[in-house]
Amino acid sequence: MVLQLLNITFQYPVWYFILCLAFAGIGSAILYYAFDQFQGQPMWLRKVLAALRFIVLFLLAALLLAPVLKSKKTDIKKPVIVIAQDVSESVTADLKDGDQAKYLEQVKQLASSFGKDYDVKTYSFGEKSREGLAEKFSDKSTDISEVLTTVTDIYNNQNLGAIILATDGINNQGSDPGYTAGLINVPVYPIALGDTIPKKDLYIKKVYHHDIAYLKDKFTIQADIAARNCQGKSTHWQLSRIDGKTSQILQKGNLTIDNKDFFKSVDMVLDADKPGVQHYRISLSKVDGEMTTVNNVKDFYVDIIDSRLKILILANGPHPDISAIRQVISTNQNYVVETSLLADFKKKVTDYDFVILHQLPSRNSDVSNILQQLDAAKKPRLFVVGTQTDIYKFNKIQSLLTINGDGRNTNDAQASLVQNFGLFTLDPSVSQAIEQFPPLTTMFGDYKLTGNASVLLMQKIGKIDTNYPLLMFGEFNGIKTGILAGEGIWKWRLFDYLQRQNHNIIDQLIDKSIQYLSVKEDKRKFRVTMPKNIFLENEQISFDAEVYNNSYELINDGDVSMTIKNENGKEFPYTFSKTGKYFNLNAGYFPPGAYSFVAKTSGIGDKLIFEGKFEVQPVQLELYETTANHGLLKLLAQSTSGQMVYKDEMDKLHNLVVSSDRLKPVLYQSNITQPVINLKWLFFLLLALLSAEWFMRRYYGSY
Repeated sequence: MVLQLLNITFQYPVWYFILCLAFAGIGSAILYYAFDQFQGQPMWLRKVLAALRFIVLFLLAALLLAPVLKSKKTDIKKPVIVIAQDVSESVTADLKDGDQAKYLEQVKQLASSFGKDYDVKTYSFGEKSREGLAEKFSDKSTDISEVLTTVTDIYNNQNLGAIILATDGINNQGSDPGYTAGLINVPVYPIALGDTIPKKDLYIKKVYHHDIAYLKDKFTIQADIAARNCQGKSTHWQLSRIDGKTSQILQKGNLTIDNKDFFKSVDMVLDADKPGVQHYRISLSKVDGEMTTVNNVKDFYVDIIDSRLKILILANGPHPDISAIRQVISTNQNYVVETSLLADFKKKVTDYDFVILHQLPSRNSDVSNILQQLDAAKKPRLFVVGTQTDIYKFNKIQSLLTINGDGRNTNDAQASLVQNFGLFTLDPSVSQAIEQFPPLTTMFGDYKLTGNASVLLMQKIGKIDTNYPLLMFGEFNGIKTGILAGEGIWKWRLFDYLQRQNHNIIDQLIDKSIQYLSVKEDKRKFRVTMPKNIFLENEQISFDAEVYNNSYELINDGDVSMTIKNENGKEFPYTFSKTGKYFNLNAGYFPPGAYSFVAKTSGIGDKLIFEGKFEVQPVQLELYETTANHGLLKLLAQSTSGQMVYKDEMDKLHNLVVSSDRLKPVLYQSNITQPVINLKWLFFLLLALLSAEWFMRRYYGSY
């Protein structure tokens, strides 16, 4: 930086300096010539002291005129040279352990060769770019576009002159580097690493699979298998499920490699027969002379979710409605339905998520014990009222509807859809079709809603629209309850098919009703959530936790701790941090494998526990493309007016870069205006003058 003084300006006329000189002269003359205490001192001393006092008074008076100093600052910005080193795993294919350290030393020598005339910055890149030269080539993927964009964004306005890019050209993440190079205005000088000669290699190029599948569904896997220079060879593939240290072969087959550049897709269909995160592995048998067999194996994970709802249809006796309802429920793969007569039912009713009570309670059957179990477990239920239902008992066991009648006489009631129903939505076609359905058999009597119920269907008896509900939903003590006050729904299913050759209307009506009634609310007081259950090994694993009090109000009192355990039983303890009313934890990176965790609360009253699992799968992008892409590097150099060199030509790179017209220092000039009173050296000058005057007066006895 060079500072050049231009001029000094004042806020007042220049002739005011005459007053400053007069003030300083009069003040120093009075002090040293008018008082008797200095009359006996030598004349030279009086002149020196008077001069010191004159300078101080003049400077102080001049500062009152608010002088402003104008100067010009010139900054010399040296050219910036960025050396970006690829530290992904694919680079090591051409650099053995001993050569890696030697090569990195060459890169450091290249950086130091530019000397003090250039501002050299070093970067490492792979999955992402960061400053400095990493000592290990361990990144799991390569994103060349990301490092080019990052460097130009940071240094484009700082006289960026050149980017030296040391890489093998294998880009398996991010956007096309050729497109990115067209957007930057900086010469790129690639150092070509790796070997462009394709070696004999059989590998799994890509596996396409579902991240999530549902239990009892089928899902498809596609494996893209490729080979180079393996013509005439054969291999066999197999798909296995890995469970800890054991594996189970699910499918297998043979392949004949019939050309030099072989490619084939293999499709496999699997049954999602086991819930949880499932670990699968596709492997290829070795071909003689392969460069590496690491890429003959590909692991992947599928999270199989058991979201199926267990539904029980419990009936007083045989009835065609039971078969009709069962057929509707069975069309949804997320439902598992069982039917049973009350007299034959021996299982635990609480093992089911949702119960349909068909014409129960009846005159001959008491279901009070079953209802007590359902109430204790807060299980939702749907009552289907018919001619076998005991109306008196029915009125006592639920709080939504009261039917006043003798239970012997019946009505034929058609359905009329309530337009302002708001619990869930139905297609517009349902409203038109359902009123044409045959009538259901309902109990004769007076119907009164006794609870906070929402009515979906009303009864239409003959041509009269009544206020008697036919299908309604409500909630009491946190238990969702539905009531269908009529039997004969089997006729709706037959009529629906007769009119439309499908069961879409009745299926939608029943499915939406069951879906609303069976949706579970999470009432746990302690919850730990993760963004997903399957992570890549280069992703950080984070957790969020919520704690609720007895009133289900969010709180963050006390602490939350977690222990993560790997497959070998090794434990990793953590403590959550607090953010607002939530707890969060960033556990960092984990190696591939299966993990379980147990989170606990402390200092919150009751000790709460939450358990879970997650999987970490390896990133293997660098293993599937091992042939260097020097064509891409030449393209980068040509499109940016740079030049590519090979690894053994690095000594030429210094002269190539410094001879570029882009590497010249840039001068930045700026005008600086500041009050003279802000100059620190002026304060110390005044202090020195006053100190010198005081010392001389003290020394010669003038005090």
